[in-house]
Amino acid sequence: MAVTPATTSLESLDLDPAFALHRGGKLEVRSTIPVRDAGDLSLAYTPGVARVCTAIAESPALVNDYTWVSNVVAVVSDGTAVLGLGDIGPAAAMPVMEGKALLFKEFGGVDAVPICLDCTDVDALVETVVRLAPSFGGINLEDISAPRCFEVEARLRELLDIPVFHDDQHGTAIVALAALRNAARLTGRTLGDLRAVVAGAGASGVAVSRILIEAGIGDIAVADSKGLIYSGRAGLNPVKEALARDSNRAGLTGSTEQALGGADVFIGLSGSTVSEAAIASMARDSIVFALSNPTPEIDPAAARRHAGVVATGRSDFPNQINNVLAFPGVFRGALDVRATGITENMKVAAADALAAVVGAELSADYVIPSPFDARVAPAVTAAVAAQAQADGVARR
Repeated sequence: MAVTPATTSLESLDLDPAFALHRGGKLEVRSTIPVRDAGDLSLAYTPGVARVCTAIAESPALVNDYTWVSNVVAVVSDGTAVLGLGDIGPAAAMPVMEGKALLFKEFGGVDAVPICLDCTDVDALVETVVRLAPSFGGINLEDISAPRCFEVEARLRELLDIPVFHDDQHGTAIVALAALRNAARLTGRTLGDLRAVVAGAGASGVAVSRILIEAGIGDIAVADSKGLIYSGRAGLNPVKEALARDSNRAGLTGSTEQALGGADVFIGLSGSTVSEAAIASMARDSIVFALSNPTPEIDPAAARRHAGVVATGRSDFPNQINNVLAFPGVFRGALDVRATGITENMKVAAADALAAVVGAELSADYVIPSPFDARVAPAVTAAVAAQAQADGVARR
């Protein structure tokens, strides 16, 4: 049912099940202890709470044991890159941030608070999050437009000693790596055997490319709206310049479709389209991840006529690349060991654990598990916690 909120009554809006579900918001705060009498009150608040405050003042690390901090994440957005809707502002971003907080709880047992900030300047965003950080055990950045998102995350990671994770980048990257490992295995190859082409050099495109390089992909070329990125191309911002140095070892130029000739992998993260002829020109047993939502870069049925494995970002096709497979377990694992940050190794470990859930059930329509597979979050949690300890960023 199409509605125009500015001119439609609340009653009419509530006829749409999406509006009805969101009425009053999707979250609430519940107490974890009872307050039944004066004795309970004196312990939960004054005077008993003062003893806890004094102990934390003397030993600040106790905040993790005697408050909610060690199990709560801030979901922070400025509303500049919300879903496929673009820059719709902080108020309109709130339903998405509430939804993200809900998924943290449902899939990872992590409490999360949605925070939509009415500022877009990088300095202001960083300063605000740093000032909020003492209340949280981790920071999940969400729907902040590129290229600002790269600088915001990098600066916060330098300034804070808690996990900072931009899910649009790294959640997508973790799930894409897991699915690609399994797709390669299904077709008798390894990552090192693959040549990939990525359409899109925004937050997710850069992060996916980076994690695939870290994991040892054979070669990878990335395209933005002006064509393939390569060393020496004029007009690249610093993020793309750095990516150009580390990718496209073959020195390809031109368009995405030209680069797809003979390629093993296509990953679409741009909202653009590719022709069926371009997919047909790829290598035998090609792998197509058409991840733009709601409209994939190529119709999955058309892609399947030529590719060995097809994945999308949608739930109504097999092999959904869904960030919810990653971020709840990543934060659960990091919080459990009170990690000071999330390393690249922790992300790769999460992807490997996610891929392993599929195991012997691997097929062309099952290279990545369902978000509702109860094995997913525990597997990712355990892998991330163990890798944090191996990387020396765990505090327990």
